[in-house]
Amino acid sequence: MSDPYRLKGLSSAVCYQDAKGAFRWLEAAFGFEPLFVILDADGNLAHSEMSFGHSVLMVGNEWSAAHKSPKSIGGNNTQTVHVQLAEGEDVDAHCERARQAGAEILQEPDTQFYGDRTYRARDPEGHIWTFGVTKTKMTPDEWDRASGLITKKRLD
Repeated sequence: MSDPYRLKGLSSAVCYQDAKGAFRWLEAAFGFEPLFVILDADGNLAHSEMSFGHSVLMVGNEWSAAHKSPKSIGGNNTQTVHVQLAEGEDVDAHCERARQAGAEILQEPDTQFYGDRTYRARDPEGHIWTFGVTKTKMTPDEWDRASGLITKKRLD
């Protein structure tokens, strides 16, 4: 097992009714890499972590009234997770891999005004994931012209 301690950064945690099944599915469908799993005395998943590039995803079971799978709350999501692929990766092939593993594709791969090609998928328990890859590097001025929007650093 590699070093389980992370540098300063952001990680996401997702809850599932079947966390073991989700752990296996996330590897097969999206290519997340297992880091480690912690099992209780009965072999149930107590905690697990997966990586994607320099990011970490924690995958666990529902554990309180406020920590539920979308499957348990009518398919509702309070957040979505965006995953950025490395430049040169094939987001269309990534989408097809996810589809073949059973993901519901909510938005087919499409090039956005800011130069990324993205797609959106729902996993078997209802979590929504967006995957993207930069196809054309653009400045904020360029994407503002393309979109009619205004990019600023802060709200004034």
